[in-house]
Order: sequence, then structure tokens, then C-alpha cells
Amino acid sequence: MKTTRYFETIRERPDRIAIEVEWIETVIRYPLKETIQQDGRIRRWGLIPEAGNQYLRVVLLLAGGAVHNAFFDRRFTP
Repeated sequence: MKTTRYFETIRERPDRIAIEVEWIETVIRYPLKETIQQDGRIRRWGLIPEAGNQYLRVVLLLAGGAVHNAFFDRRFTP
């Protein structure tokens, strides 16, 4: 999985360190929802039962490239 330097830095935060790489990869492959931001970045959401049924948002750079961000999105509604 390719990642950005920003992702590697932000991943050390206490609220993100518990996010498993497998969860990120699952959301990338099988998103529940996908949108494209105005800057071309791709947002994908997926439900993670192992994390208390929270929704994980993964932000990818253009054309589904590197993972730029991943976090549990408390405001997401399917």
C-alpha cells in the first residue's frame, strides 16, 4: 500500500494508531460509498465491525494512488 508522508506522520496520533492496515485496504477495495473531491482526491468509506461498527474514511490521491488520510468519520451516514 502506497502512502504519503502526511499519512505516515498523522498515523502516529493516538486516535489513529489503532486503525489496522487491513481495514484501510478493505475500504479501498470494497467501499460502501465513494466521492471525488474538487481537488481530485478520492474519499472512500467502509464499515469496520471490529472497531465497534464505526465508519472508516480513507482519502486517496488522484487516480486511486497513495493513501493520504484514514480516520473514523463520526459524521458519516450511509
